Amino acid sequence: MSQFATGVTVLTVGGDHIHAMTANAFSSVSLTPPTVLVSIDHSAVMFDEMTGGGHFGVNILAARQEPLARHFADKKRTLGRAQFDDVEWTPGEHTGAPLLAGALAWLECDVIDAHVSGDHTIFVGRVLDCRRGSDDPALTFFDGTFGRAPRAA
Repeated sequence: MSQFATGVTVLTVGGDHIHAMTANAFSSVSLTPPTVLVSIDHSAVMFDEMTGGGHFGVNILAARQEPLARHFADKKRTLGRAQFDDVEWTPGEHTGAPLLAGALAWLECDVIDAHVSGDHTIFVGRVLDCRRGSDDPALTFFDGTFGRAPRAA
């Protein structure tokens, strides 16, 4: 699967159990109604938060946000609100999930379905709101390495 190039997102949940994690297992499912999916390992802290929270944010990262992708992928980072101490963000209007400054796009979603598959659960989210942000190149992940995908001319 390392030979499949993907974009990079940071998934977030707000509220009392604020949390974030870097994820590249993200995809659009449908435009009508607008839905997306994320796949989360059962051992991830985010799995418990998604199961109990019912909503989430998706931050689609720009290439210059590689440090954020690395930060939220670090399993040794401090959890809870402290993981956002040096991160600029605002709470989503619909979910309260952190929306990271400088992202290419933001989505706020309600979990509408979940499917267990092996050691992961695929969460399907109904998009409540989406906004476009930066016009920078996109952050990509391919063969274990971060890269950039330029915008089309």
